[in-house]
Amino acid sequence: MNDGSIPLSTWGVLLLAHGAPDQLSDIPQFLLNVRGGRPLPEPAVKEITRRYGLIGGGSPLLRFTNQQAEGLAKLISHPVYVGMRNWKPYIVEAVQRLADDGVQRIVAVCLAPQNSRTSIGLYRQALGEAVEKVHPGLIVDFVESWHDHPGLIEAFCERAKAAIAAAKTETGGAVPIVFTAHSVPERTIADGDPYERQVRETAALVAAGIGLRNYQVAFQSQGMTGEKWIGPTVESQIDQLAQAGVKHVLLIPVGFVCDHVEILYDIDILFRDYGRERGVAVRRSESLNASHRFAAALAGLVAARVGSASEKI
Repeated sequence: MNDGSIPLSTWGVLLLAHGAPDQLSDIPQFLLNVRGGRPLPEPAVKEITRRYGLIGGGSPLLRFTNQQAEGLAKLISHPVYVGMRNWKPYIVEAVQRLADDGVQRIVAVCLAPQNSRTSIGLYRQALGEAVEKVHPGLIVDFVESWHDHPGLIEAFCERAKAAIAAAKTETGGAVPIVFTAHSVPERTIADGDPYERQVRETAALVAAGIGLRNYQVAFQSQGMTGEKWIGPTVESQIDQLAQAGVKHVLLIPVGFVCDHVEILYDIDILFRDYGRERGVAVRRSESLNASHRFAAALAGLVAARVGSASEKI
């Protein structure tokens, strides 16, 4: 709560993201970071390395996140910073920059719109530890989730409409739609995590925004662990379409806000190959990436938080 001692000029915005390796040699350490120091079996490390090799050897996640930060900074009067949980620039490095620049209060936004303790919860924990370590006076207004923010929905709708129009032009008719998001372990949802519900709410809002009545929701990128992850999987939806004689499907990712390995490998390579083997052509909508509408959504989200705090002064 802003008690009046912190002027708006000392506010900042911190965008938080998962982080991704810049090059193949980064992958072993990156995976250790992701798993809290617990090593993956060597075959899993080799498979992940192979996947990154197929998308160019590294991830464009940081580049797109920086572009999103730049787009946001053009629309607001506060500085914007970027911090990654599992790779450089780490969250603690971003918080140190906040301290060096004299920022006393921030709006922290995770670039994962739906809330799960496996993502948002871990970002919040990492941010709290970083603040305590290098900038203990920093006041943090942490956005827990924004899966139903009107601006976000508009940004997804813009991409979806363009993809649907292109698919109809190429195929000559309507194409089945499957909304996708990252899967999480079943036990996470069983423990009361809101993630699956929020993914389905995002999909429903986008569907309503584009006038779509019939669609499916599927979960992708299940982890290489022995436990069960939530579904249905994208592969199972492709199987159903193939069995029904459908020749095309359009995937609309609503759990991701930019291109990275889950888009560039899992969808563009794995799912397209999977569909091709079953006679189904797999397409997807363009990621938000440097979308101006997405930057406006972030600006609206931040402005509402800053404005709400200012009214309490």
